[in-house]
Amino acid sequence: MKNSKSYLNELTYKINGAAIEVHKELGPGLLESVYQKCLVHELQNRNIEIQTEKMISIDFKGLDLDVNLKCDLLVENAICIELKAVKDILPVHEAQLLSYMKLLQVPKGILFNFNVYNLYNEGQRTFVNEYFSKMI
Repeated sequence: MKNSKSYLNELTYKINGAAIEVHKELGPGLLESVYQKCLVHELQNRNIEIQTEKMISIDFKGLDLDVNLKCDLLVENAICIELKAVKDILPVHEAQLLSYMKLLQVPKGILFNFNVYNLYNEGQRTFVNEYFSKMI
């Protein structure tokens, strides 16, 4: 079932595999935009539905605000991916992803930092929220 925890976990595994493939080919030290283009290519080759630079609007007390927030990648309308190429992931990066997940009402998010030597061990963090906990 597409909206189940097991489906999202399987999709996460595929996304991680695609990101690891990109990192294996390119290594650390490039711009975030390079990794994004390559990851989009890898995900498309795996027939995974994605949206790039997904605009996020904010509803503040009934007022629809255009605040120019963009999710790097939205996978199958269920997993928000935020890409970084920085020395260290900071709490603000995690907060950004969690906020995007809430605003997009998606159950899962993945934060990738490509500026590491081992993406799987050092550069990947997965987050879930209340939408995920309500899933079967």
